[in-house]
Amino acid sequence: MPTTKVPVILLKTKSTPTDGYEEYFRSAQTPDGAGFEPVFVPVLEHRYDQGNLGKVVRLVGDGGFAGEGGEGPRRYGGLIFTSQRAVEGFAGAIEAERGAGERDRLAKTPFYVVGPATFRSLSSIHGIPSTQILGAHTGNGEALAHFILTHYTALYPGEEKPPLLSLVGEQRRDIIPKTLGTNGIIVNELIVYKTGIIESFEESFKTTLLETEPTSPSGLRWVAVFSPTGCEAMLRSLHLLDPEERAQMAGRKRTAVATIGPTTRDFLRDRFGFEPDVCATTPSAEGLGDGITRFLEKSGAQEGPSGSS
Repeated sequence: MPTTKVPVILLKTKSTPTDGYEEYFRSAQTPDGAGFEPVFVPVLEHRYDQGNLGKVVRLVGDGGFAGEGGEGPRRYGGLIFTSQRAVEGFAGAIEAERGAGERDRLAKTPFYVVGPATFRSLSSIHGIPSTQILGAHTGNGEALAHFILTHYTALYPGEEKPPLLSLVGEQRRDIIPKTLGTNGIIVNELIVYKTGIIESFEESFKTTLLETEPTSPSGLRWVAVFSPTGCEAMLRSLHLLDPEERAQMAGRKRTAVATIGPTTRDFLRDRFGFEPDVCATTPSAEGLGDGITRFLEKSGAQEGPSGSS
C-alpha cells in the first residue's frame, strides 16, 4: 500500500469494538505532518475457556461479589484484569449469558486494571461505572499490586478482607498474587483463555512487509512488538537473524522496531542480541506513539534505525 504516511505495523490482534492503537495512530501526526498508517498483523490466537467464563457469570448472578447480598458459592471483594483478552472474554460471557440486571450486580465491585486499554474495554460494559475501574495509571503488574494493596486495605480497615478474583491467561506472571498474598490478601486466579502463535503469522507478516515497503529513499516504517511471542519469526522475516539466531543489526535498512515495554525489549536483547529503536514510555498507544515521535524528532526519518545501511 504505497502511502506518504508512515506505516506502523502493529503485531497484535485488533481489539473490538474499537482499538485504542488504531484510534491514536490515525489521528496522530509525524513531525513532518504526514501522519501514520496503522496496520494490524495478529501474532497470537486466543482460545477462551468457556467453562471458566461460565463460572464467573454464575458468580455474578449469585451475588458472589462485593456489594451484593446473595448466597454465592464464594464471595469476592473485587476483580483483577491484567490482560485485554481476559476483559474481552469476560465482557462477551456477561453479554451473552446475562441481561443488564445481572451486569448491574457489579456496580459496587472494584475492578483493578493494569493500563488504559483494559480500562477502556471495561468502561464499555454496561453496568460497570468507570469510577469502579481502578489502577489504569499503574502500567505494570508490580505497580498494580502495590496500588491494590493500598486501596483494598483501605476498603477493609481492621477486618478480614474477602479474596480477589484475577482472570488470567495460561501464561502470566505471579507478581500480583505473591505481593498481595504476603500482605494478607488472597488472590484466586482463574484461567479464562489460552494463547498460542498463529500458524500463518510469519507468512502474513512477510506479505505486510511487501505492502508497506517505503517508496522513497528517506522512507521509514515501524514494527511495534507487544510480546516476546513471535519475536523470532519477526526477526527472521526481516532477514535479521544469522545461522546462530543472533541479530544482524547491519541489515535493518529502513524498518525501525518499537516494543510496548521493557519485558519485550529485554527479551530481544537477551535472546537475540537485538536492540529495538524505541521502548514505549508507558504500555499504551500514547506511550508507543510518544516514543516513536521522539525518535523521529531526534534522528529524522532519513537517518533510519540503528545499524541501517
